[in-house]
Amino acid sequence: MALAQEKPEARYTYADVLTWDERERYELLDGEALMMATPSRIHQKILGELFTQLHNFLKGKPCEVYPAPFGVRLFPQEDNSDDTFFEPDITVVCDPSKLDDRGCNGPPDMVVDILSPSTAKYDLVEKLNKYRLAGVRECWFADPEEKIVQAHIMEGGEHKFAVYEPGATAPVRILPGCQIDLKAVFAL
Repeated sequence: MALAQEKPEARYTYADVLTWDERERYELLDGEALMMATPSRIHQKILGELFTQLHNFLKGKPCEVYPAPFGVRLFPQEDNSDDTFFEPDITVVCDPSKLDDRGCNGPPDMVVDILSPSTAKYDLVEKLNKYRLAGVRECWFADPEEKIVQAHIMEGGEHKFAVYEPGATAPVRILPGCQIDLKAVFAL
């Protein structure tokens, strides 16, 4: 998802986010507010197919999947003073105690972000570092231009990395038996 602009040079917390207009979408990274731009049609097609495949697999299972906009507070504070808040394109949560009406409080089990030229570095460096630090077990980055998925898996303190090419079937490691058909994901 593209980042449209930054709010003025102030430091923000989740408490501030709760007061902002719900029609505008922001992420917070260490207190810096970044407005989210409207995603492209291709972005939405990829999001829809990934979500559909995950949703269909998870029917009748304890984990739940949510498409954006769905807030993720990686390091929630009771007083809402946490300064990092993301809206991944897709979020998988297997612990229902982390869910409230506004999103996920604590690291979800899996996140998927769809890259755009304007956000690729932000997603692959800044967000991935925060996801790893928080303990997100699996992070996927779908690249519409290259038609690949980069999967970052955190297991037993180790960071494992895999790249799945177009036409591949990509396993979701945190969901045994779940295979994502990337040919369908990138069928544009």
